[in-house]
Amino acid sequence: MRTVEEHQAVVNALLPAMPEEVVALAEAHGRLLARDVVAQVPLPGFDNSAMDGYAGRWAELAGADGGPVRLPVAEDVPAGRGDVVPLAPGTVHRIMTGAPLPPGADVVVPVELTDGGTDVVEVRDRPPVGSHLRGAGEDIAAGTVALSAGSPLGAAQLGLAAAVGVTELTVRRRPRVLVLSTGSELVAPGEPLARGQIYESNSVLLAAAVEEAGGIPRRLHFVPDDVDQFLTTVRAELATADLLITSGGVSAGAYEVVKDAFRSLGTVEFGKVGMQPGGPQGAGTVDGVPVITLPGNPVSAFVSFEVFVRPALRRALGHAFPDRLRAPARLTGALRSPAGKRQFLRGRYDGGEVSQVGGPGSHLVAHLARANCLVVVPEDVTELPAGAAVDVVLIEGALQ
Repeated sequence: MRTVEEHQAVVNALLPAMPEEVVALAEAHGRLLARDVVAQVPLPGFDNSAMDGYAGRWAELAGADGGPVRLPVAEDVPAGRGDVVPLAPGTVHRIMTGAPLPPGADVVVPVELTDGGTDVVEVRDRPPVGSHLRGAGEDIAAGTVALSAGSPLGAAQLGLAAAVGVTELTVRRRPRVLVLSTGSELVAPGEPLARGQIYESNSVLLAAAVEEAGGIPRRLHFVPDDVDQFLTTVRAELATADLLITSGGVSAGAYEVVKDAFRSLGTVEFGKVGMQPGGPQGAGTVDGVPVITLPGNPVSAFVSFEVFVRPALRRALGHAFPDRLRAPARLTGALRSPAGKRQFLRGRYDGGEVSQVGGPGSHLVAHLARANCLVVVPEDVTELPAGAAVDVVLIEGALQ
């Protein structure tokens, strides 16, 4: 029996780093940057005003007694004006936020500290010298790294890329993942159910999990427990895939189509992992394409994906920290766990406390949907009292 870490290493080794591709800025949201982005221009690109107000010389903005002073308004400087006139002694320029600072000015007086005059303005109070100025390059200098390789590209990162003049970004290509559920008992949702049949849900669950992890999923129509039909279906689709994920057909009983089909090829290894749920696992290649086989029970499939597949996908995409966030928590109630197996219980985490959601059964889909974390119980722990400290894996983003 493998440990969790041993099987994680097997799965990780199957998925190499995704190749790079260049995409337009608008298509890069949610991707991972593969190469550094260098600023083509400084930010700000020129000295400018941080306020609507009046640009002036600090020494001239107070009367002899330190009180208000009236000065002529020599120029209006809106944002975008290019022909900025130097500031003549004894005058001010009315200036808008983001407008270029006139040479000679060393302070901007906010309009709120004046009477708002357009020909002559009364300055009632002056801020300290240098106030409300934005210096050229104070945010970032031209030629320096604006975004480092490995950065997730969210709204702020894309905004910065645009601000420094970038139109394209080099990212890791999203892995193309085939998702296939097996079982003669499976029926598409919405179709009539005969006795002994169930609605197929694993491919929907796993495809959504693949997309959330950064991959591009494609669901294959589930196939019955027929080895030849299974292999025919799989091989017809593998040429365009980076990974195949199957669910079902890997346990120790009869009619385990995934195990029977792939064992005949000799390139996929099946075995047990010391965990619950999700003990039966398989991994290998088919026609050179990585294959990860997961158990068929929905909770087992989900937990197996979280523990093994999701981190491998994110690592292949270049994430420096591919694992889910973890947090310490206190149990609100006692729990039991089988000896020798790492337990991943569904839980609800709130304010540093965690309560178990449902039992350990791998069929409890409704309870899974109400969980926002996995409670991790080590292999050598068989019971924990209420109030005990546990480690939880936060998965709310995948379930809500």
